[in-house]
Amino acid sequence: MQILLTGDKGYIGAVMVPLLIQEGHTVTGLDSDWFEQSAFSELQGKIVSLKKDLRDLAPSDLEGYDAVIHLAGLSNDPLGDLNPSLTYEINHAASVQLAKLAKKAGVSRFLFSSSCSTYGAASPEELLDEQAEFRPVTPYGRSKVLVEQDVAKLADSNFSPTFLRNATAYGASPRLRFDLVLNNLVAWALTTGRIYIKSDGTPWRPIVHIEDISRASIAVLNAPREVVHCEAFNVGQTDENYQIRDLAEIVKETVPGCRVEYARDGSPDTRCYRVDFSKINRLLPEFKPRWNARKGAKELYDALRVVGLRLEDFEGPRYKRIAHLQELLSSGRLGPDLRWREAIMVA
Repeated sequence: MQILLTGDKGYIGAVMVPLLIQEGHTVTGLDSDWFEQSAFSELQGKIVSLKKDLRDLAPSDLEGYDAVIHLAGLSNDPLGDLNPSLTYEINHAASVQLAKLAKKAGVSRFLFSSSCSTYGAASPEELLDEQAEFRPVTPYGRSKVLVEQDVAKLADSNFSPTFLRNATAYGASPRLRFDLVLNNLVAWALTTGRIYIKSDGTPWRPIVHIEDISRASIAVLNAPREVVHCEAFNVGQTDENYQIRDLAEIVKETVPGCRVEYARDGSPDTRCYRVDFSKINRLLPEFKPRWNARKGAKELYDALRVVGLRLEDFEGPRYKRIAHLQELLSSGRLGPDLRWREAIMVA
């Protein structure tokens, strides 16, 4: 397939590109590349990538593709809270416009990277499947709900959207993030000897490796249209639901000489949910996750040791998404609307 991958230079996209190429797909990227100075390692699987804001797409940008995989956007809750109106402008309005342009251009498959954070605040006694009520508690989570609802209305015999509700991501990437729970705990353990938990450790969170997120997209592309048409899939494994304190213990067993420490003012996190992932395993048997939390913690520990990660890197603007954007804003390289003030180039 000819595939347009938005967010190809982001945390997940940088891992998904080589996997799509291995499957024989031709991939073109589209990314504003806000985090070009945050490289953890070299990008693999070189592709043509257009450095362009998602909000500024033209109809011609969508011509000639069989599928769009849409990853791009403000990528987490703290970034979403930076400016809620921009979160809706980029994550919601621009995403829906992308789908409309894709449909008009004759793109038949549209894969939207949604999130289990759409379930938001839920009882830990519940195991949430795709029919569960949406209860988002952040602008990021609400934007994902709105895109799913609006893009579903575009579905017809020629345009087939699929919604992939990813569990909380983890794993090493050329564009590594530390604002994700397992990545964050491993980085704290390695750089300080402490596994620092800012909540009381009781919230539940499902987690999934970014390679397995990528494999889920590949499984959808390979599936018969009738199996995935306008369907939502939770992406992960049911036995990979963890309380934060359980993840801390896994990290403690992985990183020698560290200890678990709770913030004095730590309180329960309202983002608490356990998720049922049986649908994707039942309907997409090609999707075979290869990672679990223990294996992922070891991968992260090894990767961070190789580069000699320091606390100032981990906590500073190089790898911390919100701090990096704030630095770009304060330097004037990005305008208040999060558009580059420099010339846009084709990579």
